[in-house]
Amino acid sequence: MASTIRSARLGLRATPQQEAVLRRAAEVANKSMTDFILDSACQAAEQTLLDQRLFLVSGSQSQALLEMLDRPAQDNPGLKDLFSRSVPWDK
Repeated sequence: MASTIRSARLGLRATPQQEAVLRRAAEVANKSMTDFILDSACQAAEQTLLDQRLFLVSGSQSQALLEMLDRPAQDNPGLKDLFSRSVPWDK
């Protein structure tokens, strides 16, 4: 794996408890604190970006989706059952 030069500087402050958890996790992962924090932050950032609700599709896929959305609604017993239940936080 080719080494990449790190040129951007990031600063952060943590509580002693947060530092202890991060340091222990880095040790368990056999990584430096910097590598552990950067790897973890990048994984979380990538997941956040992947969770966005923007989907790029081709013209034919878009047309197929629009046709499905234009179809008349069909009975769905599972959804009917789900929505007929009371929610736990209203009890």
